[in-house]
Amino acid sequence: MVHRLVVSYGQPEDPAAFDAHYRDTHVPLTVQMPGLVRFTTGKPTSMDPSQPAPYLVAELDFDSEQAMGASFASEEGRASAKDVRNFASGGATMTHFEVTELHVSR
Repeated sequence: MVHRLVVSYGQPEDPAAFDAHYRDTHVPLTVQMPGLVRFTTGKPTSMDPSQPAPYLVAELDFDSEQAMGASFASEEGRASAKDVRNFASGGATMTHFEVTELHVSR
């Protein structure tokens, strides 16, 4: 099973500064986290214009919830988590869940 952490970042005060810090500082910290098996990011677009989309969404996959907890308890995980306050002026919402794969037949 895969356990996924989803981080949704709100609209930053300075998007260019957010992007530079995220790319040059935060990503290098995050990819060093032990137990991280997949890390993806994207800038979503809302399908409903009345509902604003997050500025950026990051997905971090681990082998289990326990592996995620151990990763965030590590020196690298604490450094990544602490760095969020350095660039996420629009806030960050974190959720996590056990991934269930549903197969679609066509």
